[in-house]
Amino acid sequence: MELKTERIYAKPADLDGYRILVDRLWPRGISKVNAHLDEWLKEIGPTNELRKWFGHDPARYAEFKARYLKELAGNPAYTQLQQLVKEKLATQNVILLYGAKDEQHNQAVILKEQLLADLK
Repeated sequence: MELKTERIYAKPADLDGYRILVDRLWPRGISKVNAHLDEWLKEIGPTNELRKWFGHDPARYAEFKARYLKELAGNPAYTQLQQLVKEKLATQNVILLYGAKDEQHNQAVILKEQLLADLK
């Protein structure tokens, strides 16, 4: 099975996987029905301070990544996410959903990379 990322505003490409929203804030304009979520782990998202500092500026992405990984290291929600992903990947795809417009510079990309490294 595969670990994927997907923008929640895009038409769902994969509804047969386990869908986890990894944003701290609920995405504007998305109803809970249309989100097709299995889980919302808001505690896994970057802190409000880090999110505001980053401001989705690609020039700050490397520093954002370093700071976010530091936050994850002390976050019990990350351990919960690791266990959940490991369990679900045994039988189905897992999709990490995010609201950011930038598909390459967001916390879901960092989470996917870190989870793949930790679950090896």
